[in-house]
Amino acid sequence: MQKRKVVTSSWRAVALFLAILAIACSGAESPETPVAQATLSGEPTLSQTTAPGSASASASGPQAEVTTPPVAFQPVDEVVFIEEPDYDKVLGRIEAGEVHLYAFGTSDPTRQRRIQDSPVMDQYVSYGSSAELTFNPVGPTFPSTEELNPFHVPAIREAMNWLVDRNHIVEEIYGGLAAPRYLPLSTIFPDYARMADVARGLEIRYGHNPEQARAVITREMEQLGATMQDGRWHYQGEPVRLIFLIRTEDERRDVGDYISTLLEDVGFTVDRQYKTTSEASPIWIGGDPADGKWHLYTGGWISTAISRDQAGNFNFFYTPRGRPEPLWQAYAPAPEFDELADVLGRRDYATAEDRQRLMTRAVELALEDSIRIWLVDTISVWPHRKEVNLAADLAGGVSGSGLWPYTLGFTDGGQENNRVTFATPSILTEPWNPLAGTNWIYDLMIMRATTEGATLPDPFTGLSWPQRLKHAEVYVEDGTPVTRTHDWLELNFVPSIEVPADAWIDWDAAEERFVTVGEQHPEGLTARTKTVVRYPDDLFSTEWHDGSKLSLGDMVVSFIMLFDRVKPESPLFDEAEVPSMETFFGHYRGLRIVQEDPLVVEVYSDQIFPDAETIAGTRAGYLFTSTPWPSLALGVLAEQNRELAFSSSKADQLEVEWMSYIAGPSLPILERYNAQAQQEGFIPYKNTAGQYISATEARERHQLLGEWRLARGHFWVGQGPFYLDSVHTTEKIVVIRRFDRHPDAPDKWQRFSDPRIPEVNISGPRRVITGEEARFQVKVTFKGEPYPVDDVEFARFLVQDARGELIMVADANPTRDGIWEAVLTPEQTAGLETGSTRLEVVLSVKPVSIPSFNSFSFVVIGP
Repeated sequence: MQKRKVVTSSWRAVALFLAILAIACSGAESPETPVAQATLSGEPTLSQTTAPGSASASASGPQAEVTTPPVAFQPVDEVVFIEEPDYDKVLGRIEAGEVHLYAFGTSDPTRQRRIQDSPVMDQYVSYGSSAELTFNPVGPTFPSTEELNPFHVPAIREAMNWLVDRNHIVEEIYGGLAAPRYLPLSTIFPDYARMADVARGLEIRYGHNPEQARAVITREMEQLGATMQDGRWHYQGEPVRLIFLIRTEDERRDVGDYISTLLEDVGFTVDRQYKTTSEASPIWIGGDPADGKWHLYTGGWISTAISRDQAGNFNFFYTPRGRPEPLWQAYAPAPEFDELADVLGRRDYATAEDRQRLMTRAVELALEDSIRIWLVDTISVWPHRKEVNLAADLAGGVSGSGLWPYTLGFTDGGQENNRVTFATPSILTEPWNPLAGTNWIYDLMIMRATTEGATLPDPFTGLSWPQRLKHAEVYVEDGTPVTRTHDWLELNFVPSIEVPADAWIDWDAAEERFVTVGEQHPEGLTARTKTVVRYPDDLFSTEWHDGSKLSLGDMVVSFIMLFDRVKPESPLFDEAEVPSMETFFGHYRGLRIVQEDPLVVEVYSDQIFPDAETIAGTRAGYLFTSTPWPSLALGVLAEQNRELAFSSSKADQLEVEWMSYIAGPSLPILERYNAQAQQEGFIPYKNTAGQYISATEARERHQLLGEWRLARGHFWVGQGPFYLDSVHTTEKIVVIRRFDRHPDAPDKWQRFSDPRIPEVNISGPRRVITGEEARFQVKVTFKGEPYPVDDVEFARFLVQDARGELIMVADANPTRDGIWEAVLTPEQTAGLETGSTRLEVVLSVKPVSIPSFNSFSFVVIGP
């Protein structure tokens, strides 16, 4: 096993690096992981140290101390998940051998050193976590309490950007182990780099300015009718109280205290309510914001894959289309921002330049809206025992990795019981159901092991790889900014794309049938993309965990429910689902089953992504399902009869239980409906699904599902590499076991166990004379070996002069594998100001999407 060191330079170096990366990426589009990958998280984290100030400095992302790689891999048969929020206690249990991994990153340098110095522990490193402040927008007063909510006013939310000193948070709370963040774009992913000039301008505009914040807050509070008395804001004779939900598991406790003090300094009375994940969740995301139980919350997010296109972030984080929960449904962005978010969510742009223009305006409007303000981006360090290995994602780490269930195993071959114990800070936070259940990262991590998608994300680049997919052909209109990297798919440019008349474009809930393109668009319809998805020849021999076989009926029922739940004529209509589906209908142009076995599907859409892999992976997931139709049928019956509801929003509306397939009062209700369905041979949406499911099959599959419930105690059935064995809600323990009929070999994805993140070392003269040539050598290695030139996308350097201005950008030139050279000509050095000068190097490589960079300081003197 290798021990990874996190070595990066200062935030200023990061900003300069991003500026040069923006130049490197200008005019080109990069791929994306859909924003749906963003999930609620318990932990923004980071680790960082400063590069040594010697004549030879080195820096990179997480980098390895070279050790002998393991020669054996032993897959795991059982994984036990336990809840343990105490980080230091977990580290002790890992050292004692009681726990193997912790699904929680840390940014604490003391803990990181403990992990690195331990003879039995190792660590993974990821970059996809962030911390922010979420505001309750209901107002100006809460209907239930009549208390004033200042954060109903966008200008007050915007002013919070000036009130908060992000650099203070980075240095004093995270100990320098974080980067300030202002925008809804991660500072380490490509979109921020493309927009570095715009970002830097906004960061200056919204930099710490408490006087401006106080002036705006005062103006807006007085307009709301509040008055200042004895240094405290009052409304209708009572102090203006802000209920602040502050998470306690990590640095956000200190962040919450810091911001509480700032709010008190400008006249508010702050009720600091310290809560864990499970305590806060029912209030801020599960409850109705109009109840007035909170004003602001210390939020945390993690991208579960490298996000190479964040155009959907505006839709997700700022509009009701983002999520079905009551909080999101209370969002009311300005019309211009709402329209821009929708356009970007649908990727309705023609060129890279159009996209850049739309994104620029969107980030400006996001700061004016500030329904949440971003605070920091972090890097997470994830501890584990050395003998345990898995493919951690460079964005999502361990808990966000799509490949962890496929790669988890022991590397020394000496484990007798072949069991791994996984600790998490929170577990079973919200109900599990296949349509609108929990979105908490620790629950999703377990669910991900029991289900499967048509594609899986590359943990190092974010590009899609086929899992239950044989081949894909992507067709786009000429001139569309799309590129291809992998050879498992084809990319073709064509003059135009006609959508076939028999493609399914909509759903008639009353008649329970698909509406075709020919019916809805008799004049014909075109699309910007066409994707031909060819599934494996043996797809329908795949087994569900309950012993039934995957069928086309499973896929069709799942696809129907995508439409049915947003149709007012349907008993499953859920108003909270409508906004997100409006975006979908804005770009969806039809699906056609070309061939049933082997299954071939055509999908038509106006939505584009910079990557053909992302287009193919997204379209392959339209029909593919991770849930068998009999399981969905139980939920359909329960919600139709108003006894349970898939979403928390509809559960509140109906005043019923939020549906859970694994525990609680939902189970006897679902069991009763399964018995009824088995007796009747019930087929949901029979008018259409009945073409793919027979009455005999329906009874057999409901019987198998019932037997599964008797054997396992729950209704959670998937087809992933592990099945849900048992759930213990009181003890907060979940057990999954390896599914021995899963079609893949356990070592299928083992090639992703070690990211090839390069180390960059710069050497050169410490003094440079103006008017004379200066040469700097850039050494690029991985585990001490030269990094091949062919695997380097670009190597560039920039020069920042003594005035702090960026004055030069140029390419470094390769001399051989592992060695590049940055040269300043006599003419260039002649233009340098005398004094301390910095040379920055940024390196982008093809095997990973996290760039490496470093800086080297020298002094410019006169001739």
